[in-house]
Amino acid sequence: MGALTGTIRVPGDKSISHRSLMFGALAIGETKISGLLEGHDVIATADALRAMGATITRKAEGEWSVYGVGVGGLLQPTQALDMGNSGTSTRLLMGLVASHAITATFIGDASLSGRPMGRVMEPLGQMGASFQPSAASNGGGTLPLMMTGLQPAVPIEYRLPVASAQVKSAVLLAGLNTPGMTTVIEPVPTRDHSERMLKGFGADLTVEEETGERIIRIRGDAELSPQTIIVPSDPSSAAFFIVAALLVEGSDLTIENVGLNTTRAGLITVLQQMGGRIDLLNEREVGGEPVADLRVRHSALTGIKVDPAIAPSMIDEFPVLFVAASLAKGRTVTSGLDELRVKESDRLSAMAAALTLAGAKVEESEDGLVIDGTGGELLRGTAAPVTTHLDHRIAMSMAIAGLVSTNGVEVDDTRPISTSFPIFEELLASASNG
Repeated sequence: MGALTGTIRVPGDKSISHRSLMFGALAIGETKISGLLEGHDVIATADALRAMGATITRKAEGEWSVYGVGVGGLLQPTQALDMGNSGTSTRLLMGLVASHAITATFIGDASLSGRPMGRVMEPLGQMGASFQPSAASNGGGTLPLMMTGLQPAVPIEYRLPVASAQVKSAVLLAGLNTPGMTTVIEPVPTRDHSERMLKGFGADLTVEEETGERIIRIRGDAELSPQTIIVPSDPSSAAFFIVAALLVEGSDLTIENVGLNTTRAGLITVLQQMGGRIDLLNEREVGGEPVADLRVRHSALTGIKVDPAIAPSMIDEFPVLFVAASLAKGRTVTSGLDELRVKESDRLSAMAAALTLAGAKVEESEDGLVIDGTGGELLRGTAAPVTTHLDHRIAMSMAIAGLVSTNGVEVDDTRPISTSFPIFEELLASASNG
């Protein structure tokens, strides 16, 4: 493939797509959504909400209509809710179920069934939800899992022990249908799509900063009003094309309508610190979310020590940052990335192994990677397939590594890419052909 040129638009933001369906399902009336990401993860959310009473219809590509049941109106599902590979769907929907008098069984694929759910079960249990793990659920902390909500649930004040937008959102969603005030204390800021969008739907939600912490309060027995939502392009999907354009000689690529929420834009900051030429054009706000068009040009990158404080704002982008670091001049050091060990795969060990196989110099530490870059020289490439562990971000990151390798990179399975980015390969081919 050649240089990446021209103008592209990546699919809609996955986090916002999930939430627009969920909040629409809790409003009374029709919520109209355009730009919805139609990957497997988001479809799993739509299917689960349908099973609990919402009417959700696809009108055209990316155009969806949701008729909600109202806060407190979710119905008992008649079968298990299959979450596929989606941790976001599972954890946020557990929050919704927690304050309804219904019982739901959550199941998922092999990868999702290995991911920890205890971090969500803890606060939801304090609110009154009960959990019945199956024999296959690893002592109760993973799927398959049956949960029963409590209505009315108990409002709580909960301090997040780990930086997790999913845990925060699960508690806030449970709080929607809980009389009184539910409070989440966030020592480290995480993506705030739930807070922005809940306010937009009419929830009584406040966010205050106190001694460096975010205090988020939501008043229960809420009434949500239907909205018209335009989903911005997903910065986590744009990340692969940003890195590809920085690394592939001769590239000059514009990526349209990318969401630049400050809790998500850490990768751009880090790549600019490394010398990446990324210009923000036509900055604007759409539906309460900041967006811009990104012009990205081939750049000589230099390794840096990445500030661990920025990790929550780019946690999903580290796999592809590791690829960029592999071709930078000098050493890149990352730390504070314990969360990467409990994603769809252990992304630290998976990327260390994959990049080493492709010829990069990588050392794995307990909470990060240390990478000595080639200074712009191409990687060797792989002689055997990279193990992706059914993780879409490993597969896509190594596809980008393949663009800057002599022999190419082979991955063992590209099918998981469709969970978040169904048109990834097609879009990559079109950008490379200018």
